[in-house]
Amino acid sequence: MKKNEKFVITINRELGSGGRTVGRILAEKLGVPYYDKPLTKALEDKFDLTHTQIEKLKGNNRSWWEDIKRVLALGEGAANSSEYYDEENNRYITSEAVLKAEREILQGIASEESCVIAGRSAFFAMADNPNHMSILIQASMEHRIKRVMAKQGLSEKEAKKAIEMVDETREEYMKNNAHTSRYDARNYDLVVKMDDKTEEEVANAILAFIG
Repeated sequence: MKKNEKFVITINRELGSGGRTVGRILAEKLGVPYYDKPLTKALEDKFDLTHTQIEKLKGNNRSWWEDIKRVLALGEGAANSSEYYDEENNRYITSEAVLKAEREILQGIASEESCVIAGRSAFFAMADNPNHMSILIQASMEHRIKRVMAKQGLSEKEAKKAIEMVDETREEYMKNNAHTSRYDARNYDLVVKMDDKTEEEVANAILAFIG
């Protein structure tokens, strides 16, 4: 990956691994924006995005990227809401993630600026990007359970159940849509195990790997 050219780093991570935090720290150190699933979900919710709707946005006189930027400014608070009120069209929007729409959103972001993107399908969406680095952040089940217990206030049993459910859902999603396993190391330039490491240490290790 060439840092002096427009680049994109994608991070696939296991729930409870700390991969999201690593991505955010890495983006800060590189001086580039950081995007993750809640923010792309905000875009879907705001625009009720399908392939057709994206094409319509692109066809508007004003830049569709300006619309994207405006919605990103809503931040994670709006992104985490299951509903968004579209004042312009006087309607509530609730929409499911559409793989093709999500891919176009991510590709649109990467075409505009260097960035770090965390999400289950980001590495797949960026597969054809010539200046793309793909990273998988993993951790032992013990590490993940402890982190989820602390972050979400769950019991050990609840945390393990949540992790197993998310693992199954994400793997099924990748197999059905990208026709690959998220655990296939061939999909990544770098695989990192978080056990006994801080997020800061891992972000620095990734920077050293990039060179």
